[in-house]
Amino acid sequence: MLVPVILCGGAGSRLWPVSRELHPKPFIRMGDGQSLLQKAYLRGAMLPGVEDVLTVSNRELFFKVQDEYREVATRKLPVSYVLEPFQRNTAAAVAAAALQVERSHGAQAQLLVLAADHLIQDQEAFAAAVARARALAREGRIVTFGIKPTRAETGYGYIEAGEGNDVKRFVEKPNLDLALDYVASGRFYWNAGMFCFSAGTVIAQMELHCPAILEATRACLERSRTAVAPGTTQVELDPESFRQVPEESIDIALMEKTERIAVVPCQIGWSDIGSWEAVGELSPADEQGNRVQGRALLHDSRGCYIQSGQRLVGAVGVENLIVIDTSDAVLVVDRSRSQDVRHIYAQLKAQGHAAHKLHQVVHRPWGSYTILGEGPQFKIKRLEVKPGAALSLQLHHHRSEHWVVVSGGALVTNGEREITVGANESTYIPAGVKHRMHNPGVVPLVVIEVQSGPYLGEDDIERFDDQYGRQ
Repeated sequence: MLVPVILCGGAGSRLWPVSRELHPKPFIRMGDGQSLLQKAYLRGAMLPGVEDVLTVSNRELFFKVQDEYREVATRKLPVSYVLEPFQRNTAAAVAAAALQVERSHGAQAQLLVLAADHLIQDQEAFAAAVARARALAREGRIVTFGIKPTRAETGYGYIEAGEGNDVKRFVEKPNLDLALDYVASGRFYWNAGMFCFSAGTVIAQMELHCPAILEATRACLERSRTAVAPGTTQVELDPESFRQVPEESIDIALMEKTERIAVVPCQIGWSDIGSWEAVGELSPADEQGNRVQGRALLHDSRGCYIQSGQRLVGAVGVENLIVIDTSDAVLVVDRSRSQDVRHIYAQLKAQGHAAHKLHQVVHRPWGSYTILGEGPQFKIKRLEVKPGAALSLQLHHHRSEHWVVVSGGALVTNGEREITVGANESTYIPAGVKHRMHNPGVVPLVVIEVQSGPYLGEDDIERFDDQYGRQ
């Protein structure tokens, strides 16, 4: 059988401010309304012979991934998860996936490793390339996919092909002169970071070329918690032992060393969507070369890409700019410098600024909240709780909360009392009191929450019971 393995992680720092630490690049929606993650899931699930899709992701993103899949799933396909407590690069992720697939489906099962944040626009060509890769994998080869280059790109790694499907060498991101030579030669392909191999083959090759990574991952899996439910398996990696896994990319740890490597050249409409310049190229241009997603008015402007979700953006007399407007941040960058957006993200993270991590709309397993306003010693949120969902039983040491139900009905634990709060009714939660909100209804529960106190940080929370397994 074939098991698509979707690697869903990373920060997507070059796509800030839409991409954030807890809303990374795979969750960014394209023009058709689907996220990159949803496209990756459908891309794998639609292939013949697939009876399980395995996703390797961060524990914090698990429920968000589940919601994404539910939106687009067309059949009840089993979905498995390997949940990392933190990132240890792709070699650890591939090792964990291979060991889990071997345990669940046997050594002959084939893995198709896909990045959750890449775009492939030709599904038919992709399926044909996978079929060729599977044939090579049955011969014990470790197969990578080489994308025929359309330009001299300095932001990608390259693969030099040999005879047949053999690989002569991998090349790191070249300078422009080398990239031009590579494209002209016809022997080089972009390294798409997708792989196909049997579980037994990759485990044997990792035992040979990067045994420390494989054995540390195996030891971690033995200490990790596995939960099995109808249609899903969750492996939550043990943080202490996962920290012992060496941190290295699968390219360096294995692909550049193994003699079993093979390449399948293909033209599948691939892009890694690695910058706002790449995102802009997906939209049609007007006569002045401007591309717009959302609400924008331009006058005497050329070669710009503007994206605005809510507010109207006006631009006059500008050229070759990228403008990305979100509810709490605006990015303005020269098109030729779009790769450098990551420096803004790095500065925000170094300063501890919330804009590197969260949007004003923050998704939680029970639903979402939106920050409506805040100031000294107060914060106002709009909470939306899914039908049947509940917040954890918790208390806050430094803040009190006032809940006003806007629509739906809430079953509220407030200290020793359990009360029902309907639309246009409210309850007050003093600091230090255990409380919980549950939506017992069949429609979303919408609540306005007013927080008041000397400290309003999200880390002022002590959980006593949580149905989502959060600490």
